[in-house]
Amino acid sequence: MTQQFHSLQQAAIDAMTRRHFLGRSGCSLGAAALTGLLPSKSLGSLSTPLSHAAATAKRVIYLHMAGSPPQHDLLDYKPLLNTRHGEIAPTDCYADRNAFVKPNAKVLGSPFTFEQVGGNGAWVSELLPQFKTIVDDVCIVRSMHTDQFNHAPAQLMLHTGHMLQGRPSMGSWLSWGLGSENSDLPSFLVLVSGGKKPSAGTATWGSGFMPTVHGGVQCRTSGAPVLGVRDPEGMDRALRGQTIEAINKLNHVQAAQYGDPETLSRIEQYELAFRMQTSVPEVMDISTEDPKTLEAYGANPGTSSLANNCLLARRLSESGVRFVQLFDWGWDVHGTNPSDDLMNQLPAKCKQMDQPVTALINDLKQRGLLEETLVIWSGEFGRTVMNENRNGGTYIGRDHYPGCFTLWMAGGGVKPGTVIGSTDDWGAHVHEHPVSIHDLQATVLHMLGLDHTQFRYRSQGRDFRLTDVGGTVQHAMLS
Repeated sequence: MTQQFHSLQQAAIDAMTRRHFLGRSGCSLGAAALTGLLPSKSLGSLSTPLSHAAATAKRVIYLHMAGSPPQHDLLDYKPLLNTRHGEIAPTDCYADRNAFVKPNAKVLGSPFTFEQVGGNGAWVSELLPQFKTIVDDVCIVRSMHTDQFNHAPAQLMLHTGHMLQGRPSMGSWLSWGLGSENSDLPSFLVLVSGGKKPSAGTATWGSGFMPTVHGGVQCRTSGAPVLGVRDPEGMDRALRGQTIEAINKLNHVQAAQYGDPETLSRIEQYELAFRMQTSVPEVMDISTEDPKTLEAYGANPGTSSLANNCLLARRLSESGVRFVQLFDWGWDVHGTNPSDDLMNQLPAKCKQMDQPVTALINDLKQRGLLEETLVIWSGEFGRTVMNENRNGGTYIGRDHYPGCFTLWMAGGGVKPGTVIGSTDDWGAHVHEHPVSIHDLQATVLHMLGLDHTQFRYRSQGRDFRLTDVGGTVQHAMLS
C-alpha cells in the first residue's frame, strides 16, 4: 500500500508543471517548499499557512439572511424615523441610488418596539426576543457598508470579494489555505433554506479559478444529503471502491500525460466522495440528537428548515468542517405584496430565525466550541429609511440600500458584548467607524491566523486576494 501511494504521489509530481506548482503552492517559495503536492486532507492546501498572529478561530459558520433584513427594524434603532414618520424624507437620504423609491418618498418609522438589553445597553427589536438573551455574547457592527446595490452582485462581493462571477468564495479560500480538520468530510459545506437559492446562485460558494475540490458542497436536509453519494443499485461499497480505484488510475495516467492540476482535483474528489458515503449520512442525521436539543433549536428531523440547518451547522463544525455556509432566503421586504410586506413577512422570518440562531450560539458555548468557532450573521446590504411604496400599494417595505447595514459576530476571538460603529440619526449614512466588505474579510482571515495581504493565489498571470486591493483588520471587533 505504501509503495502504491508513493507511485501515485510521484505521478502527481511528474504531472505538475513548474507554473502549476508555483501557482498552487502558496504565497512564497518558502511556503512552496513546505507544501505537499498531494496532501491527505485537501488538494492544494497550504501545509503551513502564512500568518501574522496566532489564530483565535479554527472554523467559521456564516449565517446569510439572503435578501437582507431591514436594520432599522431589528438592530439599528432610530427614534427620529418614528418622530418624522410620513414626512417627505430629506434629499440626503437619497445619496445612494434607489431602484424603486420614487422622488418625495416618505419616511417610514419602524412599526416595532425596541428595548435596551445586555451589559452594553444594545437596542434590540421586539422581533428578536431570543437574541436579546445572547447580546452579551456577540459583537454588533452597525456601520457596515457596500458599493453593490443589487442582490447578486452584493452577495458575490460579500462572499468572494468581487461583484462579478469567477472569484473563489471565502469558504474556498479557507479550504485551500487551511484544509479540513476531518479528511472524511469536505472542508466547505453549504445548507440552503427558505425555498430558493440566493440570487447569485452557486457562484456564492464556487471555487472560481481554484481547483474545484475547494468549492462548497451543498447538502440537503431531506433525502440523500448529497446527490450521488449513495452506491448505485446493484453495487456494494467494495465494488464502488474498486471502481473508484480504477478510475483514479486512469486519471493519474491523464495527469502524467497532460499535467493538468484539475485532474488531480478530480482524483481527490472521487476519493473524498467515497469516504463521504459513510461520514456524511452519519453527521447529517439529526434524529440522533437529544430531544431537548431538538426542542431548543425547534428542529424537526426529515424536514427542510433553517432550524435544522443551524443544528447541522453545529454538528458539521464539531466534526471538523472548516467553513459552513447557511443561506436563508425570504428577507427581501419591499412591501409590494403580503409575501414581502414588512408587517407580515419580517415577523414571520424573524420567528423562524430567532430561536435556532440563538440556540446555535448557546449550544456552541455549552460544548466549549464557541471560543474557536466564528459565527457571522448578516444580509448583503441594508434597507432604506423611506417606505418604498412601489406602484402606490398599501403594503409597507424598504428598498435595497448599500450605504449602511448591520451584522453581528460571535466566538472565534470576537470581543463579546460590544457595539461597533453607528449611523446618523436617520440611519442613512455611517456616522462613525465605517467597515467595508473587504475590512470584514480581512478581519475574518486575521482571526484564522491569515494575513490577508499575503494570502494570495496566482491565476491568469497575477496574484489574487480575497480582499482584492483593499481591506483593513478591524481590531475593535477583537478580544
